[in-house]
Amino acid sequence: MPDTAQIIASYGRRFIVRTPAGAVFEATARKKRVDFACGDWVRISPVNSEQAVIEDYLPRQSLLYRQDAWKTKLIAANVDKLFIVTAAVPAPNELLLQRAMLAAEAAGIDAAVVVNKADLPETAAWREKLSFYESLGYPVIETCALDNADNLRPLMQGYTNIFLGQSGMGKSTLTNALLGSDAARVGEISTALDSGKHTTTHAQLYDLNEETKLIDSPGLQEFGLHHLDAAQLLRYFPDLRHLAGQCRFHNCTHRAEPGCAVKNAAEAGAIRETRLAFLQRITDELLR
Repeated sequence: MPDTAQIIASYGRRFIVRTPAGAVFEATARKKRVDFACGDWVRISPVNSEQAVIEDYLPRQSLLYRQDAWKTKLIAANVDKLFIVTAAVPAPNELLLQRAMLAAEAAGIDAAVVVNKADLPETAAWREKLSFYESLGYPVIETCALDNADNLRPLMQGYTNIFLGQSGMGKSTLTNALLGSDAARVGEISTALDSGKHTTTHAQLYDLNEETKLIDSPGLQEFGLHHLDAAQLLRYFPDLRHLAGQCRFHNCTHRAEPGCAVKNAAEAGAIRETRLAFLQRITDELLR
């Protein structure tokens, strides 16, 4: 009878799984399946005291992933909260932020924005840009990883959380600050499997306490949204979803069609032109 375990680290086709009793195995999937993600609860068949085979995953509460025209990349499963880690330096990618927010909305995951390295003088301008997203209901939390990462704890308590963002934003530094003295212990397995690299090249799940988990994910520069349905896009925009179903045509691309509720709202100044442009861009990608 297969045992139940959770994937706590994902390395492409290799995984680290942990049972509820705390037993840890290095695991592979049958038939070289790769449709498993960090955070998945899976059924495993132990081979020996160190190795196991993943048979299948259990029903997911949520799945965060990205998809372009060529491939799908699973990021994490069973996540409650997404923290998009940004910083004013190196230059933050606002488009990546917007895309991650859409993916979170589609997956039913609460999203928040972290402004790391908040003591940098360049932060003020970036923080001003983020005030718009804050007005949409996305919390914005300022941190300096080495000083006040604890600002995040109240929002994370009792949930499975994930850090996501560009490389160089300080995700792993934040993770280590939250883990404190546990960081070295947790790093032992990943160092062995990851050849001692300092950058995060895989997703890994950590326990912040008995009720709270945190997944640190690799840095990314792109966030494909080909898995989203163009007809449902408006529902993933907190500022536009009230317009869903109001366009004259159900397959409206919000460009030249008559009776487009979104274009009319933008022309009337009721919504931002930049949000219409972003909607048009994603709609074009999905219908291409």
